Amino acid sequence: MEVLRRLGFLLALLLVGFAARRAGLLTERRTEWVTAVAFYVALPALVFGATYDRPLGALLSPALVAGVPLVILGTAAIAWLVARREPAHPRRSVAIVQSYHANLGFLGVPLVALTLGDEATAVASVVLGLSLFVHVPLTILTLVAINDADASLRDELAELATNPVLVSLALGLAVSAAGLSLSTVDGVLAAVASAAGTPAPTVDDVLGVVGEFALPLALLGVGASLELDTDALDPRGTGSVIALKVAVMPAVAFGVFTLLAASQAAVATAVLMFGMPSAVSTYVYATELGGDARFASVNVFATTVASLLLVAVALQVL
Repeated sequence: MEVLRRLGFLLALLLVGFAARRAGLLTERRTEWVTAVAFYVALPALVFGATYDRPLGALLSPALVAGVPLVILGTAAIAWLVARREPAHPRRSVAIVQSYHANLGFLGVPLVALTLGDEATAVASVVLGLSLFVHVPLTILTLVAINDADASLRDELAELATNPVLVSLALGLAVSAAGLSLSTVDGVLAAVASAAGTPAPTVDDVLGVVGEFALPLALLGVGASLELDTDALDPRGTGSVIALKVAVMPAVAFGVFTLLAASQAAVATAVLMFGMPSAVSTYVYATELGGDARFASVNVFATTVASLLLVAVALQVL
């Protein structure tokens, strides 16, 4: 019941963001601010705080490293088979991409942190990092190949080097691998607090407080970015994307990680992460690389609502 209450609150935040954008309260510029704070501050703090003090071997297990690309590529292959009957290339390319390219950053990691705990959050952070190296090139290559569009894969991959979430994950893994302690930073915080006459926070305290804002800010930003273009609604096409993204992909994740003998925490985390909706970035990629942008927009909206509803069921089972 507690999980359902929390998910109800998350859905309410999503709807608040959507309504605020429609009412003009969250303008495009304000939405960008909210998204930037989540992407550049809150989410990196959550990822670093979840990984820096955990054993590297537990974070980069063979099952996790092998399982992430297998789930994404397996789902993409199924999506290719399902969408092959779509005659319009722009729509076919979007249907394929949005069936496997999940919103693991803004929604996945924060949702895992809220519902499955610290160990699962560390696993989710690694899943996010590994998936970036599969999602981005696969999505670009798919859109370019089907739509005969032009894009620089090298430039897109170069941007990953400055991705704040990936940088925070790399730092967390580096600190973990080196066995470093952040006690020195704790000492600095204690000195500052002593001078100010306030209780001394620790690094974990600061990261925890900042990281807690990741999901609320992300939901407001995602809600504000959702567009419902009913004229572009295709029940069969959108229904297919919903089924693949929020039902087939988590099922594939369960099968792959179970066969790879991953830990129970890793299996549960993978199922929840890969049950996330189509990423908002898929709409951007579709717009830039010849995809059907209106169809992509509808699918982001539909998979987001469907995902949160199905996540409630999955969490009760897991």
